[in-house]
Amino acid sequence: MKTFKIVAGAFALSLLAATAASAAEGTVKKIDESAGKVTLEHGPIKNLGMDEGMTMVFKAGDPTMLKSVKVGDKVSFEADRVNGQITVTKIQKK
Repeated sequence: MKTFKIVAGAFALSLLAATAASAAEGTVKKIDESAGKVTLEHGPIKNLGMDEGMTMVFKAGDPTMLKSVKVGDKVSFEADRVNGQITVTKIQKK
């Protein structure tokens, strides 16, 4: 039982580290709901190898998530490569 707890704890820590690596903060600059895309000015995104901030267009993994933000909002978001495209997989207002 003790071994199970250790393994479960290690797994939980690795999930937290993976989430932290894909998390970023930014500002919404433009939303194109018809194309399912959002332009974000953002800081580093470690899991994508972006060590510096920039402004770029992201595909929205779920286009309905774009209804929860508007231009000018400060947001926290997660991004990853999905089918070869850099995609926002989660976004929320700060």
